[in-house]
Amino acid sequence: MGNSRVTVREIARLAGVSVATVSRVSNGTGQVSEEMRRRVLEAIEEHGYRPDHLGRALAAGRHGALGLVFPGLSGPYFTELIQGFESEAVPARASVHILCTHLREDSDDQVLEMARRVDGIAVIGGTISEPALLRLAATVPVVVLAGRGPDTVSSVSVDNAPAMTRLTRHLLVDHGLRELAFVGNPDGSPDVSERWAGFRAAYREADLTPPAEPVRVAMQQPDGVLAAERLLVNGAAPQAVVCANDEIAIGVLVGALGRGLRVPEDLVITGFDDAPMAALVSPSLTTVRQPIRDLAAEAARQILNAAGDPHAAAPESIVLPTEFVVRRSCGCPAQPPTGGTGK
Repeated sequence: MGNSRVTVREIARLAGVSVATVSRVSNGTGQVSEEMRRRVLEAIEEHGYRPDHLGRALAAGRHGALGLVFPGLSGPYFTELIQGFESEAVPARASVHILCTHLREDSDDQVLEMARRVDGIAVIGGTISEPALLRLAATVPVVVLAGRGPDTVSSVSVDNAPAMTRLTRHLLVDHGLRELAFVGNPDGSPDVSERWAGFRAAYREADLTPPAEPVRVAMQQPDGVLAAERLLVNGAAPQAVVCANDEIAIGVLVGALGRGLRVPEDLVITGFDDAPMAALVSPSLTTVRQPIRDLAAEAARQILNAAGDPHAAAPESIVLPTEFVVRRSCGCPAQPPTGGTGK
């Protein structure tokens, strides 16, 4: 329990900062240097100080807020996640606090501090370390979103590997292509790691040797343009570029068209997500549709249930299905097949 006899002024004196700085740290608002933030948090921890807003929340038993932890906010993917999360949080009269770590070295500390102000947190897979995730789950209900965590932590993800295997098999078997390049960086991203594994599995199923390494780039459209520059040089272009998401694929498409290549005649390009732009570019993009809003909505439901019931069911891992969407960028007529990611 917090020490009600310790005041904010005493914490400020002990940390050698102003009262305003203590307030900003305890409320998670405003700009505070990392050194000042560390001193304030150490003083709070050592002396058991409990800010007033936290005391009121503890008395009520709830904060009325949920947390979302992202590595960043670039692109339509995160917008869809936020909308899906809010679709459950808002009717439950819970505000949504968003923390973007940008994969900083102090990401773990930032998220653990956020837990003091919310009733539960959804964390994008790979954003914080597993030890921090376990510490977080011991404090508030936690769901790993778009990834997997330890068995003791709930998760909501999609069938990334089977979906990518299905798409890659379509290129290898249905189109007879052999020289495929995978674009995306599996390091630190559970989603991309699973898609890379699914890509390689399709090669093995066809008794073919997969590429040893992916083309490692980030997940935004300019990174796809950069990948195209690396792939489409000296007449050594692959037959197809299999991208970890649609933003990369659209960037590769821009880079290919800029070099005078025809898609799909000279180069096949595929994506993943089925972002709105995937159907609007020319040629339209063959991709995998994943239920992005449903992912986040399910995570919010799990957190709300756990926050409202201390005896809620044990953590579970939910895997949502995807749908293979065939369009013109692979050389097929724009008529998506029925069914999901089936073998």
